[in-house]
Amino acid sequence: MAHTEGSSIEWAIELLDKAKSVEDVQTALRCSVRAAVGAQGATVVQLQNGQCYYADEDAMSPLWKGQRFPATACISGWAMLHDETVAIADIRTDSRVPQAAYRPTFVRSLLMVPVRVTGSPVGAIGAYWADVHQASADQVATLERLAAAAGRALARIGPQAEPAREPTRLAAV
Repeated sequence: MAHTEGSSIEWAIELLDKAKSVEDVQTALRCSVRAAVGAQGATVVQLQNGQCYYADEDAMSPLWKGQRFPATACISGWAMLHDETVAIADIRTDSRVPQAAYRPTFVRSLLMVPVRVTGSPVGAIGAYWADVHQASADQVATLERLAAAAGRALARIGPQAEPAREPTRLAAV
């Protein structure tokens, strides 16, 4: 059954509320983010020992699933280390985006939201568009709502859901 943006959000939150494992959380996000914000791609990232692990994705062409990057060298890491939502209308004009990693992909715009457990980022959810796209306030709010639900699910699942905490944060760039 196809989900509209509103029903995708409610459906995903229901799945997150029932999640029993990290994999359940990743699946709920992978299956809902694209439809919820009208994107061509979505990714689920975990922060692990200073690395961004691209744990899952749903995209019109492959992105980085299964790969690891230093948190200091990717935009998902920036969002987590600074604990901020990042919306970039044109990735080609933002110095935080590793151009070499994005060049072979379809991605032209993105929205990256940290996932928090007990107030600290442990992951991120990313949405990607193939064209220049300024994420709307509704799209930002939707992804932040999904990230909050994912954080609650991970907290409920327990300590095995939390990657090791980062001892330091980057200063604002």
